[in-house]
Amino acid sequence: MPEISRADVEHLSALAHIAMTDEELDKMTGELGVIVDSVKSVQEAAADEVPATSHPVELRNVFRRDEVGHVFTAEESLANAPDAQDGRFKVPAIMDGE
Repeated sequence: MPEISRADVEHLSALAHIAMTDEELDKMTGELGVIVDSVKSVQEAAADEVPATSHPVELRNVFRRDEVGHVFTAEESLANAPDAQDGRFKVPAIMDGE
């Protein structure tokens, strides 16, 4: 087990400009030890005979084909519009004369 000392945690907290109490330093020392052990066990599992992968499952294209379907005419599009002018939707102005 790679030993993480309290001095290591104090040094890291100083580098990160994080003020820590004595209780926080003690707690973080134990937590960092667990994290380092976990990373070590993962590194041991990744043997040379295991191929590297970027995804756990095979990727495939899930998009449908882009096919033209029914296209609305301008009149159909504007049929339920609250207001229209010159074949376009008419909306209230939000800028005065600009």
